[in-house]
Amino acid sequence: MAPSPSKPVALGSAAHAHTIRGIISQLTTMYLRNRTGISRAVYITLFVALVNRIRHSIADQRGASAREAEKRAQRAGTTAASGEDEEGKKKKVELNREFVRSLMRLLRIVVPGWRTKETQLLISHSFFLILRTLISLKVAAMDGAIVKALIKGNGREFLMRIVWWMLIAVPATFTNSMLAYHQAELSLRYRSRLTEYIHDQYLSKLTFYGISALDDRIKNADQLIAVDVTKFSTNLAELYSNLAKPILDMTIYTVSLSRNVGGEGVVFMSLLVQLSAAVMRALTPPFGKYVADEARLEGEFRFQHSRLIDHSEEVALYAGHEAEKDTLDKGYFTLIKHINYLLRRRFYHGFMEDYVVKYIWGALGLLLCSLPVFVKLPGHTVSSMGDRTESFVTNRRMLLGASDAFGRLMFSYKELMELAGFTSRVSSLLEVMDEVQAGNFSKKLVSSSDTEANAAALKSRGKVILSKDIEFVDVPIISPNGDVLVAALSFALKQGDHLLVVGPNGCGKSSLFRILGGLWPVYGGTVRKPHFSEIFYIPQRPYLSSGSLRQQIIYPDGPRTMRNKRVTDDDLAAILRTLSLEHLLDVYPGGWDAEAEWRDVLSGGLQQRIAMARLFYHRPRYAILDECTSSVTLDTEKVMYDTAKQLGITLMTVSHRRSLWKYHTHILQFDGQGKYVFTRLDADRRMRLEDEKEDLEVLLRGVPEIERRVRELAGEE
Repeated sequence: MAPSPSKPVALGSAAHAHTIRGIISQLTTMYLRNRTGISRAVYITLFVALVNRIRHSIADQRGASAREAEKRAQRAGTTAASGEDEEGKKKKVELNREFVRSLMRLLRIVVPGWRTKETQLLISHSFFLILRTLISLKVAAMDGAIVKALIKGNGREFLMRIVWWMLIAVPATFTNSMLAYHQAELSLRYRSRLTEYIHDQYLSKLTFYGISALDDRIKNADQLIAVDVTKFSTNLAELYSNLAKPILDMTIYTVSLSRNVGGEGVVFMSLLVQLSAAVMRALTPPFGKYVADEARLEGEFRFQHSRLIDHSEEVALYAGHEAEKDTLDKGYFTLIKHINYLLRRRFYHGFMEDYVVKYIWGALGLLLCSLPVFVKLPGHTVSSMGDRTESFVTNRRMLLGASDAFGRLMFSYKELMELAGFTSRVSSLLEVMDEVQAGNFSKKLVSSSDTEANAAALKSRGKVILSKDIEFVDVPIISPNGDVLVAALSFALKQGDHLLVVGPNGCGKSSLFRILGGLWPVYGGTVRKPHFSEIFYIPQRPYLSSGSLRQQIIYPDGPRTMRNKRVTDDDLAAILRTLSLEHLLDVYPGGWDAEAEWRDVLSGGLQQRIAMARLFYHRPRYAILDECTSSVTLDTEKVMYDTAKQLGITLMTVSHRRSLWKYHTHILQFDGQGKYVFTRLDADRRMRLEDEKEDLEVLLRGVPEIERRVRELAGEE
């Protein structure tokens, strides 16, 4: 019989396979013989690569910092002129050098030094993080021993292992509780530090006024201070645990695994994991930007509601509830649309992340844990099924811990992006406060005139000189919107010269006093004026703070300042009697300590008298009275002005009431077209001229009727 033609082929294939197995066996033997040297070479290579990468990162950081400083210097010269809204630019939120710079600034605020309570909490938190990892290692070894005792059928050993497992659970659960406590306490400490710092900056140098009136980069400072600071503090406290614990776990578990299954397998698996992690990072949406946008929309929605509360009376009188409802609904649905979009992106990203972390990495882990079973490694002897099972369970447990740590590290990327969003918003507030305190404002110009020329005028600054008298020398009156109300205002006022300011609406009366009170910067010329504390301002509708009746009179002083001034309640009562307000002590239970919503319970006239009582208490050198007697009788007005002059207060009044002329010595009159007249005021002569003018106007109004009658008479003739 002839041989089968396929048999030589089969024999050749078998020989070829046998040759390949031989080569693999030789390579394996050679590798195992030189395994120690190969491992050292791999570790050294990885270490050198890491050092080189860090060196390049530092060099890139320095170069980027220099370029960023140059860009900021270039932008500084154009910010005020352009008047662009910085928030409107939608600054990109990502994990870049700008984020690191902003985060480091905030970290210096929330952890100001090494000897602070925050540092102590961080050290204690780190201790419990290490302790939890070491306990987890012990638990992994105990799991393997329990399974080994179970397979061996040794009931006594099995029960003893269970008892020890239950005993180690006591420090484990205590450690977990301490970690949760430390994280919450750190969050609270961070928030307290940051809030105190922001309050110090926000409520100093009139920064709060500059942000709301002179600068439009921050639309909702209340949202940033009350909500975003809290979320930033919480995310920062969570981030330390979410980063430190996984990194620590990965390091310890990896070292332990390398001893059991070989360092090369761990390195190979780490490379695969790094590759998949890089792909996941590339596919991760910009969650930081989404969170920042969500916080901004939340703030705008909240601001719309607070705006409705502030203007509820006007809206009710206009019956504008439907229009306001449309505005609120639009803001709400814009927010909901963004949140739904964010949820969808998180759904798809979470699906991908779970599949890679739990299943792909889990399969790689099973392959790694099986190495001691299928490959005989030097220094590893497995003599029985129980030992094999113990080794596999222990390795599997440590691998699950390392995989879970790396998974949490990957998940923390999202949390880091969210932290970047809150960091961007909080750091923007700090940067704007710094700019406002330095006198650099950015506001979109809406003037109907030449905005470029006005923007140039807004960039310039004049001189402010402390003096006991008031003098304006060629000072332009310019609104923050860019309207030039008066090109160059000049006048001088000495103490004891009482000034009356008149003119149409929008002519610059209130703007003059905002400059005088230090609210608006001086855009040119020279202003000589007393210190801010020597000028007291009373508006038409005075501000009544929350607190007792006593606090309404002494505001902004507190009880301690009142005692330092050696002013008693009897002195305050005398002021109330001067203004016929003593009945307030009897109407409200508690007398001076009575508390109420004073703006709601007091009429407009009573509020204006309370404000005048506040003036009498402080006794400043100058007082700015802006229509502050519009709701009181002429008799009460006379008492107010006579008493103020008796106390030596120089009065500067904005009013059109003729009854106030006699209390002033000078008048500053604006015409609303950029012109003005400053002269002495002769109240009697001005009154006679005003009466004569009114008589002539009455006669002139009768001229058409007289002319008509003359024509009728002429026709009858």
